[in-house]
Amino acid sequence: MKTLVRSFARFMSEADIFLLAVSIISAVYGMLLISSVITNNTDASGNEIYVQIGAMVIGIGLFVLFSYIDIDIIADKSRLLLLFSALFIGTLYFWGVAGETGNRAWLRFLNIGIQPAEIVKIPFIIIIARMASNFRERKTLNSFMSLIQIVLVFSLLFVLILVISADLGSAIVYAFILIVMLFVAGVKLRWFAVGAAGVAAVFPLFWLNYMTERQRGRILAPFAPDALDPDFYAEIAWQAEQSVRAIASGGFKGQGLGSGYMTQRQLIPAQYTDFIFSAAGEELGFAGCMLIVILLLTIIIRCAYVGIKSNNALGMLVCFGVAAMLIMQTVENIGMCLGILPVIGITLPFFSYGGSSIVTCFAAMGIISGIKMRPKPIRFRSM
Repeated sequence: MKTLVRSFARFMSEADIFLLAVSIISAVYGMLLISSVITNNTDASGNEIYVQIGAMVIGIGLFVLFSYIDIDIIADKSRLLLLFSALFIGTLYFWGVAGETGNRAWLRFLNIGIQPAEIVKIPFIIIIARMASNFRERKTLNSFMSLIQIVLVFSLLFVLILVISADLGSAIVYAFILIVMLFVAGVKLRWFAVGAAGVAAVFPLFWLNYMTERQRGRILAPFAPDALDPDFYAEIAWQAEQSVRAIASGGFKGQGLGSGYMTQRQLIPAQYTDFIFSAAGEELGFAGCMLIVILLLTIIIRCAYVGIKSNNALGMLVCFGVAAMLIMQTVENIGMCLGILPVIGITLPFFSYGGSSIVTCFAAMGIISGIKMRPKPIRFRSM
């Protein structure tokens, strides 16, 4: 009993309890919004809140577990992590089913959905952090051979996600994570210019030969609506326009939780998943939306702060990788709800319905907490 008490006392004093508290507040806030959305939603099963609570409980358990696991131990198994990641995403080829977005991105067992690309974000961040920190320690990070190895690892997972599940949203998140981590690691700007030139060279082929007409339309809708047929544009942009109307109708204080006209009449598809922000805007107004932004911004800043304070190249890169994941998903999700970014099916961290997303977010916060708890290796104290 005394050992348990001492372990709990150590956890409360050394773990990042502030980060855990803000994460729980965000998840509970999200559940309130989800509960309101599904009240009169005929597409909802009614079990969404129970799934969300179960995922949060599992996530908190993983937070505690990862707080006590040294990230270096996990990172030393980066080859196994890469093998696991590739195989896990590869299972979608055989057993993947389409979600609400039409992407073959889900595994389903007994009505429980698992999204491999969501879960693999954590191994991906650790793998890239291990490779970049090793190259940085050897002072070879900016060599062509070092960077090509990192890019090949990224390309493997990126291509698997696109080819097997056609999940463009998740693939873009992976790309943003890579860019931020390489920048923070110290990759020189000339290599980013080379990378940008390479992407620009192959993008037309990707645009014309891989992307579907609907995907191209979703990207063009917020940026170049005149390039689309008016009827096609009306169909493509309808969901985002409904979201904008709902948010605008909320004013500053909103129409009240459970009282949103559009939310309660099921006028916005996928509102308790990708478009949960529109429910906050209509029912809780500008104040409710700003609270979401403040909570997520607090989590992101905390991740970056722990990374800066870690004085450990691996820990720093992992923290910034997690922060990049949250930034990209937050900006894209809110942007598409406001009609200023393409609708590509990305959840709002901690708030959108989705067990895989909640578990991944809490597990990632646990890793950040573990980095905060770890003593700093001597070899990194001068970095």
